[in-house]
Amino acid sequence: MSVLICGSLAFDTISTFDGRFAQQILPDQLHILNVSFLVPTLKREFGGVAGNIAYGLHQLGGEPLVMAALGVDGAPYRERMQQWGISLEHVLTVTDSHTAQAIIITDKDNNQITAFHPGAMQYAAQLKITADPKVQLAIIGPDGRDAMIQHAEQLAAAKIPFVFDPGQGLPMFDGDDLKRFVSQASWVAVNDYEGKMLADRTGQSLAEISKSHLKGLIETLGAEGCNVYIQGEKTHVPGVKATAVVDPTGCGDAFRGGLLYGLSNGWDLVKSVALANRMGSLKIAVSGPQNYTVDRAALLAG
Repeated sequence: MSVLICGSLAFDTISTFDGRFAQQILPDQLHILNVSFLVPTLKREFGGVAGNIAYGLHQLGGEPLVMAALGVDGAPYRERMQQWGISLEHVLTVTDSHTAQAIIITDKDNNQITAFHPGAMQYAAQLKITADPKVQLAIIGPDGRDAMIQHAEQLAAAKIPFVFDPGQGLPMFDGDDLKRFVSQASWVAVNDYEGKMLADRTGQSLAEISKSHLKGLIETLGAEGCNVYIQGEKTHVPGVKATAVVDPTGCGDAFRGGLLYGLSNGWDLVKSVALANRMGSLKIAVSGPQNYTVDRAALLAG
């Protein structure tokens, strides 16, 4: 059975700043901000939340089904996914736009500054979801605003359970929008910053949001692990120490690949999150969002 992954496909340009942003940005001068960072390393990688989540799920032996838009320059990404052996039936090619682009600078404390050009992602609303017996689960990740709204509605209408994972797209939505997403979803996943914004805009704490029809709400805390809320009760799932801290880009997406693998195999939420934490720790030890490899047998046994 397949897991439908709705979100962006992008090319990531990743660079590293050897200093700390906090030492270069003067808080009392933000109104005239003018900074430049020397970045001695520069790489271009395959990225975007849909591609990164699909990569992690595929590494674990899952069956990702990507729903996303590529631009006129997207042929290498299509070829890459074909090499994985996954279906491209829901991947749209937009011939008058470029594929989404993320330009990411990471400092020595793993803080990141990102500029994102949506490109073809803005056309993702043209892709429609209908009831499909081979799709057992889905995720709504950051995408074009209209696409996120429409795909959530379509998944709910098709009675396909899904994870609402707004990520960096969360600021596009007001409290009523977010309440509607939550009402349609089966699970919600946010990091701690997004969780504070979600709580502020909905007027409810994460525990209160979880005390509903939701099967669970996940708040990721980076190296500290996660909080899992089920019917208002919080369970902390400890983080997993990485063998090295190289690049945080795509760690959250690797986490979600593990989460979806567990959920799609009928695991409970805490066990699924524990696997997801292990996936995140593997990814952070490798540069780029889709370059890590998984010893599936060892990981699933752990």
